[in-house]
Amino acid sequence: MEVSLAEIKQAEQRIRDFIYFSPCQLSADLSEMTGQQVYLKLDNLQRTGAFKERGALNRILLLTEGEKQRGVVAASAGNHAQAVAYHATQRGIRARIVMPLMTPLVKISATRGFGAEVILHGSNYDEACDEALRLCLLDGMTFLHPFDDYAVINGQGTIGLELLEQVPGLEAVVVPIGGGGLISGVACALKESNPAIRVVGVQTERLPSMLRAIANGGPITLPAEATIADGIAVRRAGELTLPQVERFVDEIVTVDEEEIANAIMLLLEKEKTLAEGAGAVALAALLQKKTSLHGERTAVLVCGGNIDVSLLARIIERGLVKDGRRVRIRVHLADRPGALHQLTKILSDQRANIVETLHNRAYYGVNLGDTVIDITLETRGAAHITAIANALEMEGYRYERIQ
Repeated sequence: MEVSLAEIKQAEQRIRDFIYFSPCQLSADLSEMTGQQVYLKLDNLQRTGAFKERGALNRILLLTEGEKQRGVVAASAGNHAQAVAYHATQRGIRARIVMPLMTPLVKISATRGFGAEVILHGSNYDEACDEALRLCLLDGMTFLHPFDDYAVINGQGTIGLELLEQVPGLEAVVVPIGGGGLISGVACALKESNPAIRVVGVQTERLPSMLRAIANGGPITLPAEATIADGIAVRRAGELTLPQVERFVDEIVTVDEEEIANAIMLLLEKEKTLAEGAGAVALAALLQKKTSLHGERTAVLVCGGNIDVSLLARIIERGLVKDGRRVRIRVHLADRPGALHQLTKILSDQRANIVETLHNRAYYGVNLGDTVIDITLETRGAAHITAIANALEMEGYRYERIQ
């Protein structure tokens, strides 16, 4: 097998009855913010919450009868795991999934819920993969690689065929990159159909394994790094995917953690769409003007939505702080009756909502007879914060903003 437009079309015929034809809609808000005509390809709406179903199913449907009877093994931080678990179990095939110890609980629970046996092993994907390969040799099962497999790559490439159908006059596509399976398939489908379409890849700044592989002339293993884009936290680019990326991809850029978090929040707030870190990196690159695109009709892949709710809560809170819609101030007060009432009246007059307060009389250099109060406020933005600060200064309060 190879990666080609013909193989991708065959994969589409093979999986089409079992895969959701996900929408690709124009976003007026994001188009205005990025300067592109932004179409969001929402593969986070697949049954298991990510695009990985396409490649996993295509590979599973190509198993021999003997391989089906012996079962399959996969290593994954979550999305490939769920895809293999779901589609293998649906066909009566035993699935054993090795996941890193730090995999979000929501992905572990979902994988088990789809019927797979889950084994937690290793601090990262590479260590989990080594254990999965060991189990394959031990029990004679078939290993289903999450990206470095021609059948998987061709399955992921079906997104490219759908984009050509959904976005007439498509000029550019922005795609997340982990090991490279998704962008290899999508880029092949697009470039072999219309070479003029630009394909831009996006990696997390903490693990730019594909960029480093291209610069090195071959895959190299990067040190492990933690990132909120755990779905693309791959330390080593694929042996099969690297040549495809070198051949078909026009540009690769990186985004940092804050940029990814901002994109997650914007998708939630503007588009009512939930994306995990890996699913939001493509939009993050456009929002931060990281690419060389200028006004093209651009499809952005939102390829996964399996995010841990506790992480989402932290992202929302930090996003509110960054946007100036939540602020914490430290105010020095005389420790006497009525002092707090006078302060809260000023805040009330400014229409600032108090979320949390904390008194302290022993720290921060507080004078005897005084107190310090930390107040977390909900505000309308930077201009509102300035108005609150001016009001406090006019009344003679000593205060500071806590970052």
